[in-house]
Amino acid sequence: MRAWMPHTTDPTVLPFRHGRRNRRDVWYNKSYHIYHHHFYDGEKNMRAISMERVEETRAKMLDVVKSKTLTHEQKVANMANLADSLLEVLELPEGLTGLLERDITDGQCICDLNEGHAPLRPRYIVPDYAKFMKEGSAFLELPPPSDLYEALHSLLIFYKHVPSVTNFPVYVGQLDVLLDPFVRDVDEATAHKLIKLFFTHMDRTILDSFSHANIGPVPTKAGEIILDVVGELEDAVPNLTMKTDPVLTTDDFILRGIKAALRTAKPSFANHPMFDAEFPSGISAGGDCGNYVIASCYNGLPYGGGSYTLSRLILGNIAGRASGIEDFCTKVLPEVCDIMARYMDERIRFIVEDSGFFENNFLAKEGFIRRDRFSAMFGLVGLAEAVNHLMALSGKEEKRFGHDEEANELGVRIMNIINNFNAAHENKYCEISGGHFLLHAQVGIASDIDVSPGTRIPIGEEPAELRDHLNVLSRFHKYFASGTGDIFPIDLTVHRNPDYVLDIIRGAFKENLRYLSFYSADSDVIRITGYLVKRSEIDKLEAQQNVKHDTTALGMGAKHNGKILERKVR
Repeated sequence: MRAWMPHTTDPTVLPFRHGRRNRRDVWYNKSYHIYHHHFYDGEKNMRAISMERVEETRAKMLDVVKSKTLTHEQKVANMANLADSLLEVLELPEGLTGLLERDITDGQCICDLNEGHAPLRPRYIVPDYAKFMKEGSAFLELPPPSDLYEALHSLLIFYKHVPSVTNFPVYVGQLDVLLDPFVRDVDEATAHKLIKLFFTHMDRTILDSFSHANIGPVPTKAGEIILDVVGELEDAVPNLTMKTDPVLTTDDFILRGIKAALRTAKPSFANHPMFDAEFPSGISAGGDCGNYVIASCYNGLPYGGGSYTLSRLILGNIAGRASGIEDFCTKVLPEVCDIMARYMDERIRFIVEDSGFFENNFLAKEGFIRRDRFSAMFGLVGLAEAVNHLMALSGKEEKRFGHDEEANELGVRIMNIINNFNAAHENKYCEISGGHFLLHAQVGIASDIDVSPGTRIPIGEEPAELRDHLNVLSRFHKYFASGTGDIFPIDLTVHRNPDYVLDIIRGAFKENLRYLSFYSADSDVIRITGYLVKRSEIDKLEAQQNVKHDTTALGMGAKHNGKILERKVR
């Protein structure tokens, strides 16, 4: 690959390689000239980078072009991310680089989850789909739908225009409430066929399983059809959560959901009163659904808004920088929290003040989202590893998180430190959450090695009795308004007794657990951490074949690095 050379030294003209100037190049130059002068002062705000870094990025781009396993869409997304990596526009807090720019096996303490160097939109966007169904969209030239055919067609069009960190919609709506008025106007067989085609279309075109639909807490005919459809299709996309209420949600509706989950790993079950209490005001998702949604993997977010950004603390590695428990709790952890919070502040500032997203995107201009309904997610992983390391430093290596009371109490102490820090830190653009971030137990990524998601007990160390496992979890779910969850593979015999899982859900939610997921030990669709993939698709990717969903690669990494196929079967 030849070295890159600029066609001109004029900084107002986009550089092109010698010998490649043509009519199209001239149009690009003029276009860039306009954008350069009217939208962004690149000369003043963008820092220089080395040619070595440029060449490294170009080599990576060529690798993407030549990849035999990436689809065309996956190549385009990778190329865009690599181009973004060349930008330097954020004012980074002192001390961040040494905590962020490392491999996770080399002591990385903060991870920004590949959001990009110049965020051009919020990470997670949660449109007000009820408003769209009622009013239509001027930008999309769509009137309000008048029947089920138009409703499904309009939603599929709208999804193509909802951005996110994945380039696909992370929330596709409270589908039972959105569709139920139209379902009642057609016979059940027709509704079933149309909704099945709708879900098939989503799986084949939303090529990332961090995409989420909600149903419940009130049973509806549309909700029942959706559960039947997802059980029949056994697809990974979209993810699905049933908001579950002790009064509003019937046992029959939950059992219908459990039967679907044991076939296709969805729906998961959310503690509706718990989430509803933490998002008390604003726009309702409809009926008794509350002012919140479950989006992406299991993220609780404000309806009609979303989350600007998500960064995560890697607690096990942070503990590795401490000399002992007191050093960690009083010095090391608070310092890292402060640096990550200020990094998130800067990312939010850029999105709100510089990117132009809220001024120019039709979602904001037509009121489908509101900037003052966005917050940000202060994430963490590896609580178990941090506790176990600190106990070992204290000469108590045998006392393990999830099994020993002293170790569990240390976990609670760590969470209280993080929670108190977040309550003291203020961000003026997070009005919906009182000027503070939302804590989030992050699910992990493919490259995580010896890092447990959020506050989970490590795979292979789960307590023998499920009750003991749930009792430990109940001490931690309360902290995470923007999401946490635990996953339980279920023995095949439970297919004959789904009431067993119903009892778990009802009992766990009484004890303030927030979110639970189940799947059959032999199902093709499995829950990796918060997202779904098919075992059969992982097998294809391991055989160097193309797969539809880019999250399959994450699932393959989690299989090898996170031991997700070795969870204790209940």
